[in-house]
Amino acid sequence: MSGKLFGLLVAGAVALAGADLIGQQGAAGAGQNQNAGSGQWQGGRGRGIGAFAGRGILGSVTEVAADHYTIKTDSGEVYTVHYSVNTRIMKQPAGQAGPPGQGGGRRGASASAASADGEGGGERPQPQAIKPADIKVGDFITAGGEMDAAAKSIGAIFILQIDPERAKQMREMQANYGKTWLAGRITGIKDTTITIEGMVDHAPHSIVVDENTSFRQRRDAITLADIQPGEQLRAEGAVKGGVFVASTVVAMQPPNREDGAPPAASQPKPQ
Repeated sequence: MSGKLFGLLVAGAVALAGADLIGQQGAAGAGQNQNAGSGQWQGGRGRGIGAFAGRGILGSVTEVAADHYTIKTDSGEVYTVHYSVNTRIMKQPAGQAGPPGQGGGRRGASASAASADGEGGGERPQPQAIKPADIKVGDFITAGGEMDAAAKSIGAIFILQIDPERAKQMREMQANYGKTWLAGRITGIKDTTITIEGMVDHAPHSIVVDENTSFRQRRDAITLADIQPGEQLRAEGAVKGGVFVASTVVAMQPPNREDGAPPAASQPKPQ
């Protein structure tokens, strides 16, 4: 698997950091950071968190410059992350070991799905605005924006400095994608099999549900009949006999295009 997140991720990995930022946009507000744009992540194909997938990168910083960072992914690829005054540069709150909004630091796909879907019990630490110079060589960052895979560069809409413990969790999630959890856009449902376009790899995946599978949307218990193609979902479970069998499925409705969300911020162009 490449170091790209959300074409990537994050995800497993990136997914977590992207979920953090997406889930906190409303509370954080566009005016919190002098570098802030609108922070909208519905963009592109209107898939909410899924739009982040394949448009972000995760890695350790190897070079810091006035308008870009150079990072190295876990797979050894080197990318240039370009930023500008429109880039939202933030720091993950210290001590936020698990996905935000989950009491007791609960980990796993269903936990991050709850975060992305606007749930969680208790107060959720907000990302802190930082200056570009606050990111140093050796730090772990995730960035999302316009990816140029051929040039190995990205024009960042946001950059998030990641807590080391979270970076470890993200690596673990990335390694477990397709083994203990899956996430993506539902492309079809037939009998007890849900087909998705994977959030991490954009490949088709089949998720089998049975009488032991629980279904949820936000705080509500639902059934398989309530889930529709086009929605996002995250599933937690295990591979049995070569098939991913879900123990938990969390469905997320696609973003409402009539919710009055502001247009996305302009992005620095990869060079």
